[in-house]
Amino acid sequence: MNPEYSVVIPVHNEEENIGELLSRLGAQMQKLGSYEVLLVDDGSTDGSWALIKKAHEKNPAVRGLSFSRNFGHHMAVSAGLEFAKGNTVILMDADLQDPPEEIPRLVEKFKEGFDIVYGIRKTRHDPLFKKLTSALFWFILRKFSDVHIPPGQTMLRVLSRRTVDALREMGDYSRFVHAMIAWTGFRAAEVEVAHNPRLRGKSKYNLPKLFRLAFNAITSFSTVPLRLVSYIGLLSSLASLFVGGYFLYRKIFFGIPVLGYASTIVAVFFVGGVQLLVIGILGSYLGRVYQAVQRRPLYVLKEVL
Repeated sequence: MNPEYSVVIPVHNEEENIGELLSRLGAQMQKLGSYEVLLVDDGSTDGSWALIKKAHEKNPAVRGLSFSRNFGHHMAVSAGLEFAKGNTVILMDADLQDPPEEIPRLVEKFKEGFDIVYGIRKTRHDPLFKKLTSALFWFILRKFSDVHIPPGQTMLRVLSRRTVDALREMGDYSRFVHAMIAWTGFRAAEVEVAHNPRLRGKSKYNLPKLFRLAFNAITSFSTVPLRLVSYIGLLSSLASLFVGGYFLYRKIFFGIPVLGYASTIVAVFFVGGVQLLVIGILGSYLGRVYQAVQRRPLYVLKEVL
């Protein structure tokens, strides 16, 4: 028989947290009913996979998936959803910043008839730089994406089986799980949860990764960038037309010669920059079509427990 609950946890170089995570998580899940824990090792280079194997030997309810290399956080979540057998699926990270002790509160809310229950941070305990970059990331995403994504959400959340089945049907090669879940449109609720500072290990997201993730999320769930470049092109054309008309007016009616080549060079560089921006954005969308046509697997599994 399938377990009532599946807990999906992506893992990347978290050997310092796995032992405590499983201990605290097991204590909470035993209160709720039958369960399995799916740990997805996203190409860790430390001893994370060895610890997962030992945990599986001690407790068969702990299962593991090992990627052949690092495919990314959201690919790891997708793999866990693919293998999860539970009627209810819980997502969380392995860094213990989202306490496992909050899971019963989310499940209690879930039992009121919701398909999705988000964990929303009360207070974020992260370095100032990470707080600022994360706030900018979510601000841009809410402004430019076509789906409603609750602000302040964590990876900790509860999903119904039909939500998971809908996610599994999506063939997106570029994945942003938060937006994919919101896109399903199922009935959702929010629960405030505690957020702890990271005591061991390092965050896997830096500024370049956050930027790539934001751009990936926006271009995957919105055509706003395409509309923006159209507006930029229109404004650039109008500005050029206005400036050209202004110089022509000065020349015809006042005999004032057109200024030297500096203004021409500036105009050329401005228009060239706009064109490169437009080409870059179009290239990103075209690249997604190219990846979809290749039909490569989202990830490659090296070992399954």
